Amino acid sequence: MPLEITACRTDADYEAWRSVRLAVLPYERCDPADELRRQDERATRLMLVAREDGVVVGSGLADLSDSAGTGSVAPRVLPGYRRRRIGTALLERLAHHLEAHDLMRVRATVDDDDSLAFAHCLGFEDTDHEVEQTRAVVDLPPVPDAPEGVEVVLASERPGLWEASYDRFGREATGDFALSTALDVTPDRWATSWLGDPMFLALHDGEVVGCAGLEVDTDVTDRAENALTAVRRDWRGRGLAIHLKLLALHWAAEHGIAEVYTWTQDGNAAMRTLNTRLGYATTRRSTMVARALPLT
Repeated sequence: MPLEITACRTDADYEAWRSVRLAVLPYERCDPADELRRQDERATRLMLVAREDGVVVGSGLADLSDSAGTGSVAPRVLPGYRRRRIGTALLERLAHHLEAHDLMRVRATVDDDDSLAFAHCLGFEDTDHEVEQTRAVVDLPPVPDAPEGVEVVLASERPGLWEASYDRFGREATGDFALSTALDVTPDRWATSWLGDPMFLALHDGEVVGCAGLEVDTDVTDRAENALTAVRRDWRGRGLAIHLKLLALHWAAEHGIAEVYTWTQDGNAAMRTLNTRLGYATTRRSTMVARALPLT
């Protein structure tokens, strides 16, 4: 039977998509099927499942990225089915979808040499690098006091506060990412994609001046990924980042989390140094690649 590539429509499709994602990236958190379905309501987003003879062999994802005029793609193929042009077929479908939304550039993140070689063969060029840092949630140091005048709350305790922080805090926090192309995060993306659960918010005079949080892995429930850790520029150098990050780690310990991991850009030396100081060890590297659209 020829390769069949279809958009996700049913619960079974989303679970099939998840099965590929978890098989290819077992060390990465994946959203549950109901959350994937909710995200897939965006017109710019496309989620694909590839099947041969009814057997799931790959998946694909295309969506807007957080860089202006750029889309992101993630074609994935199960190890036993690679080098059969399945990845190329998925990528072509994803790229055409982004072209239809008037995007001029596409990017992807790759974590292994074979995937990087595949990207290079299709004209993608390296743009940025990230490192994964991981910490076992044991032997945590005590949480130092917050700077004077700062109150720390959970975002869940103050509905609307995170959304309201976009203009003064969110634009600055995402604008400071050490990437070759500046991020341009929309208010909707800030509200829905950048909020951890839990998310600790540092307040001064009612305004958010810092944040740190976690995203618990729904498949490996004793593991979590660090959500955004950021401090407003005028509050840096006062110990707020370490206070917030340790609050998140202690929350992890109290809720049965055994391991926390985070991805940090190569150019963000300050955050990498902070993570190392807190006992994180470098465990993996990834490369961001990009090229112009159309593919041909």
